[in-house]
Amino acid sequence: MLNSCRFLATLLLTALTTVALAQSSPYPNKTIRMLVGFPPGGISDVLARAVSAKLSQTLGQQVVVDNRPGAGTTIAAEILAKAAPDGYTLDFVDATTQAINASLYAKLPYDTLKDFTYIGLVASTPLMLVINPSLSARSVQELIALAKTSQLNYASSGNGTTMHLAGETFKSMAGLDVVHVPYKGGAPAVVAVLSGDVAYTFSTMSATLPHVKSGKLRALGVTTSTRIGTAPEIPTVGESGLPAFEIVLYSGVIGPAGMPKEIVDRLNTELSRVVNLPDMKEMLTNSGAVPVTMSPEQFATHMRAEVVKLGKAVKESGAKAD
Repeated sequence: MLNSCRFLATLLLTALTTVALAQSSPYPNKTIRMLVGFPPGGISDVLARAVSAKLSQTLGQQVVVDNRPGAGTTIAAEILAKAAPDGYTLDFVDATTQAINASLYAKLPYDTLKDFTYIGLVASTPLMLVINPSLSARSVQELIALAKTSQLNYASSGNGTTMHLAGETFKSMAGLDVVHVPYKGGAPAVVAVLSGDVAYTFSTMSATLPHVKSGKLRALGVTTSTRIGTAPEIPTVGESGLPAFEIVLYSGVIGPAGMPKEIVDRLNTELSRVVNLPDMKEMLTNSGAVPVTMSPEQFATHMRAEVVKLGKAVKESGAKAD
């Protein structure tokens, strides 16, 4: 009996010692899960995988991408909000989608600002308005005129995404009656336009520019305030008849609320290092994105501003999660 008690005591002491050592080991000491609220193939997934691969090298631990698409990224966000704030569950987000959802959905299972730790931005990406070449329109104004005489539809990467807001803002500003067709990701939305199932979409340049160059899609405008260096021949939507139209996709990394400051600062430092690597800069530029770095505090301030700005755009456009 005495030997059994000693054996159990030894086992308990060993277990407690193992836990204590694990807790005292420098972060990270095990695999990190990077959630992505979109399916494979879209710009968020591509950027998340590139960033995760580099972080695996700089952190010395594997960073594994876990795609959890659906419901305008709210599925992934809810998983993150309920995760332990230990730095081992992160989310690669479309930051504007986080801000859009705060106004787009009547009720969310989390608070966009209070339930997350904003770690750092990675890139900003313009969207491009593209149509199926079978349509006669060759400019934004011609598309608007066509939509007023024909029943057109547009594709997005899902309810609550930046593509959705861009489409609804365009619809509202142009005074159109078009049908929104949500898909589970940007890639399926582009395929729908390529096949002619849907008339047009607002999507990332990485997903659309190769098809534009091959003639399979026709580009009518970009959603930034100025023209894009990688495609200077394509006008902005604003200069094409809808002044002040500007929608930009921001991508970054967030964690659950309550993460230790030292872990947040470590991740922010590594993200900044990764984004500024020459090959990452080249990859981002080739994807039509612009590298962006911010401190956690700047990122949080940026998010608060985006909630106000995009919340106003959601209300003015009348967009809802349908």
